[in-house]
Amino acid sequence: MSKQTQENNGKTQWSGSFGFIMAAAGSAVGMGNLWRFPMLVGENGGGAFVLVYLLCIFLVGIPMIIAEVTIGRAGGKDAFGSYKALNPKWGGVGILAVITSFIGLSYYSVLGGWVIRYIFASATGASDTGAEFFNAFTSNTGSQIVYYIIFMALTVLIVVRGVQKGIEGSCKIMMPLLVVCLIVIVIRSCTLPGAGAGIEFFLKPDFSKLTPGAFLAALGQVFFSLSLGTGATITYGAYLGKDQKIVRSAGYIAFFDTLVAMIAGFAILPAVFAFGFDPESGPSLMFQTLPTVFGEMPGGAVFGIIFFILVLFAAVSTSIAYLEVVVSFVVNTFKITRTKAAVISSILITIVGIPCALSFGIWSDIKIAGKGFFDLADHLVSNVSLPIGGILACVFIGWVWKTKNAVKEITNDGKVSFRLAPVWSALVKFVIPVLIFCIFITSSGIL
Repeated sequence: MSKQTQENNGKTQWSGSFGFIMAAAGSAVGMGNLWRFPMLVGENGGGAFVLVYLLCIFLVGIPMIIAEVTIGRAGGKDAFGSYKALNPKWGGVGILAVITSFIGLSYYSVLGGWVIRYIFASATGASDTGAEFFNAFTSNTGSQIVYYIIFMALTVLIVVRGVQKGIEGSCKIMMPLLVVCLIVIVIRSCTLPGAGAGIEFFLKPDFSKLTPGAFLAALGQVFFSLSLGTGATITYGAYLGKDQKIVRSAGYIAFFDTLVAMIAGFAILPAVFAFGFDPESGPSLMFQTLPTVFGEMPGGAVFGIIFFILVLFAAVSTSIAYLEVVVSFVVNTFKITRTKAAVISSILITIVGIPCALSFGIWSDIKIAGKGFFDLADHLVSNVSLPIGGILACVFIGWVWKTKNAVKEITNDGKVSFRLAPVWSALVKFVIPVLIFCIFITSSGIL
């Protein structure tokens, strides 16, 4: 396909499959890959959990990517428009995806702002104090808002430039650089004295830890890591040319996302163990534990800067996907320019996200249903709207639009081979909805 702008129902297309894969992988590769996956592997049996995770990638991850990309390419519009084009009664599922991305970006950008602050703090050594620096920064209202806005502005600048020049162009640069930065950290981390304990924690198989909870943890990580249910894959699928192979692209996206998560384990855990820190400290691992590790490591300032730059790449590649879901919807619904849609959407998202930014400082005592603004937004998106959106996508493609029509789209009316079509259809119609429902009832707090 020509790299010149192509039109698809009034929308530009990716210049080729590589651009789509990098952009879609970018939407999947986020900050959760860098701390949550290594932690889950260590907690749930090391190499044994990795095998379960890979099984879940094949059973749920790749089939769901195929399903969402197919909805987007067949509908040819934003998440709402694609569902509505295929069945007018199902546009509401697309609206749910838009709302999910809107709320998701409102609090995700708070973390993005933190990353930018930590890049500068790593250069000066200010972040070496770990929890002390983190508490001082998050309680500073002015700093929180300033860095939050800077991250949102960076996201808007990329999305405003369009699909090819903005989203595709940036992801083609950020994703390869992210891997390079990770490899640099891996080399330094694995050569530290005592790093072997971290590698053992990460990969040593312990099948006694493979409880039902471990299987659900693997399934949940696959679902949330790949941004399924946010509308991003559907929206990006709408820009995919008819000559591109959906199944192959889905495999590459899942592979790249898993590759980054695995490399992250080798980058983070050996260093954490080498200096005797807790590898199961959750999100604070990134913003409190690791800065302290870098502070104690020879040449730590340089590696701290490299690490938070790669985290910024991961954060931005996800944030532009969230914003594109909203912008695409606004452009198609209200018939305004991309620039106006991006600016208006980002302003509204920023306003909604300010309470999330301040929930670590001056508004930390304000609770709704026992949760601060940030935790509430995260709970609603991660534990409620994402799994509901995923279940509805399966019901739609399996029972409403019908998998036979989806297969026609995937194979370009039989021109492209899809030998596992019957297996894929059965997974989407029967298996995946049940598995996602299990995630929902456990993560939402119903059980």
